[in-house]
This record gives sequence, C-alpha cells and structure tokens, in this order.
Amino acid sequence: MKIGLDIDGVILDSENVFRASAELYDLLELHKNGVVNPKGFRNSERYDWNANEISGFREKFVELTKKSMLMPNAKEVLQLLKKDGHELIIITARGLTIKGMKEAGEERLNDFNLTFNKYFWCVEDKTAICKQESIDIMIDDKSSICNDTAQNKIKTLYFRDVNREKLEENEYLKEVNNWGEIYRYIYNLSMEEKTK
Repeated sequence: MKIGLDIDGVILDSENVFRASAELYDLLELHKNGVVNPKGFRNSERYDWNANEISGFREKFVELTKKSMLMPNAKEVLQLLKKDGHELIIITARGLTIKGMKEAGEERLNDFNLTFNKYFWCVEDKTAICKQESIDIMIDDKSSICNDTAQNKIKTLYFRDVNREKLEENEYLKEVNNWGEIYRYIYNLSMEEKTK
C-alpha cells in the first residue's frame, strides 16, 4: 500500500513542542493570558495575539523544530511498514509559509535516519497529492485535512492529540492516538486485502 504521512504531530512531536513553547511565549514574553480558543489548531486561532506577536512566535519555529523528537515508536513502526513492503510518502505543508521550515524538517528526519520513498513539501492541497499518488492511507493530525481526504474516499487515520477536535469515524476515517494503533490498523487492513 501507499501510505501518505504528515510530519508535524505524526512523525515528529513538534506540534507538542510548538504548543508548549507558545504557552511560555504568551505568558513569559508577552505577559498575557491570551488563550481564547484552547482547541485552536493554529496559534492564530488559539491566542488573542496581534500580527506582530504571531510573527514573533513564528520566528522561533525553525529552532523549535530542532528540539522536536520522534513520536513514541514512530521509527520502529515506519521500519516495520517498510519491511512489510509499503511505500511511505511524506505529504506536508511544512515550508509553505515559514522560511527554513522545509530544511529544518529534512534535517530532523535525517538526524533520526528516516528516509521515505517520496517527499512532497510545501503542499497546499494534500488531497490532490493523495489522488495524484493513489495514496491508500493518509495519516495526518489536522482535522480539516482528515475530513477532506476521507470525504474523497481516501482511507484516513486522524492522529488526534488530546486537545484536538473529535471527528466522527466512518469507513474512510479512523482516529488513532499512537503508532501502535497505526500499525495494527494497517496490518489488519493488509491481512483483509490478502484474503480478498
């Protein structure tokens, strides 16, 4: 199978690093208690920051990426998926809006000796890439992307963190919370397809 993978919040714990750092930035640098939407995906949705404050925090993203680690068991499961014969394709918006983010992401993946069959960086429309590449399963942590890929009949694993929006599961959309669940889902799906 062809498996599409987001990076931030799926392979790297960078979303957690960004979120924790945003809390400290809001409290210690801006001297605010600016949380207006605790479930907001982007900082611009979560805080009452003005354009300069948002820009000030975005300047930290490249350095924060260097602090990010792998999600627990991500490397082991990625190796298992490769061993099982799956094609792993990075499909990420990383680098689309912030200079240096693509390079920081490449560097961090290299730090962990992770390689993939293909890379799509700076992607605005992940569903279009999934269709173009005939992706069988897309794994992402952003609810709107997961909804869109699932509505386009692409099997989608929504890697949902505790503070993210809950989505209704269906035949194309399943919530997962860790890499063990991801491997179980793909393994079982592969077994089902072999018996057809």
